[in-house]
Amino acid sequence: MSLNKKHIISWTLFDFANSSYSAVIAAVVFPVYYANTIVGNETGLGDLWWGRAISISMAIVALSSPFLGGIADYGGFKKRFLFFYTVLSVVAISSFSILEKGMALEGFLLIIAANIGMEGGLVFYNSFLPRIAPREYQGRISAWGFGVGYAGSIISLLFALLFIRSGHFDDTWLMVAVFFSIFSMPAFLFLPKDVKSDSFISSGIKGLRYTLTTLKEIWGRREPRKFLISYLVYEDGVNTVIIFSSIFAATTLGFRPEELIALYLIVQSTALLGAFFMARPIDLWGPKKVVIVSLIMWTSVATVAFFVQTKTQFWALASFAGIGLGTVQAATRAFYTQFIPEEKEAEYFGVYSLVGKSSAILGPLIFGQVSTTFGSQRPAIFSIAAFFLIGLIILMTVKGGGPNVKGHKCI
Repeated sequence: MSLNKKHIISWTLFDFANSSYSAVIAAVVFPVYYANTIVGNETGLGDLWWGRAISISMAIVALSSPFLGGIADYGGFKKRFLFFYTVLSVVAISSFSILEKGMALEGFLLIIAANIGMEGGLVFYNSFLPRIAPREYQGRISAWGFGVGYAGSIISLLFALLFIRSGHFDDTWLMVAVFFSIFSMPAFLFLPKDVKSDSFISSGIKGLRYTLTTLKEIWGRREPRKFLISYLVYEDGVNTVIIFSSIFAATTLGFRPEELIALYLIVQSTALLGAFFMARPIDLWGPKKVVIVSLIMWTSVATVAFFVQTKTQFWALASFAGIGLGTVQAATRAFYTQFIPEEKEAEYFGVYSLVGKSSAILGPLIFGQVSTTFGSQRPAIFSIAAFFLIGLIILMTVKGGGPNVKGHKCI
């Protein structure tokens, strides 16, 4: 297979496009706007609505992803479904501009639609990589997509900052919709055309059967089973931090929108540094030790966050947390590869992706409920620490994860 520049550029540009959603809508600006302005978060009610919206949308995506994965792998529907889910997300994002104070339910439904569109589309977006690049190039092209996506998040946040400072807050959502639409267009124009294969239903059923078969195989292997349970728990903590950190900073500590954007950029930068500088220790010490250290760090960060009183303290804590974010994600993936038998990478990473999507369901739900029950976000922080601690305890019982251990030796 030869590399096609149009395919590569259009594929990476889609990452550039959807990063505007990840940064502005999912992580930094819109969560605060919805929780504090649309719903009102004086008693934690905004946290509850936001947490439930994210949990429901991710549950829908997680439950449907094996079926969608089958459509992507075996049916001739990749580009059409990528287009459908992108349009769903863009239309929902555009509709955010009509939201007014008190429209909690309308915003709730739009968030669910936007997040399903974004996360569901990723199933089909990721499935294009093997079609546009041979195996020996897939790693670097995937990294290019990540790098371009990081640039997209920075640029879209800077645009958002301009709108916010000029007093056109509601236009921020239209900016994201336009940004997402324009830079995703090359993917629809230049990615390889759909190749007709199995029917829509049969391809989806085949994907579901494929996933269940692999799940059954993994469940029969003690160490991979324990690892995935641990990953499901502690990754739920990580995702809850990402989903609620900006709301906590704004509601409890009084961060302004421009300060939230700067905070996000710093966390992203320290996360990249953490992933980069811990790459060699992952190989030398083994990924298990690195994940354990990262989870101890995350547990400490979540505990200390309960006592944070000033913006300066939170700036320092967030920078420290960013290092742990990049490290735990890189080390977790490296640890998991040690359990994968040869020639079964696709099946096992399909399950890994499913578990990852499922790990954004319980945490946001619990955080929102605890925040509402106590009328404060601080007690809810301990629920995050509990996810890290429980995940750590389970992980410590997993055998393997040492340096230079091959996957087929971990059983």
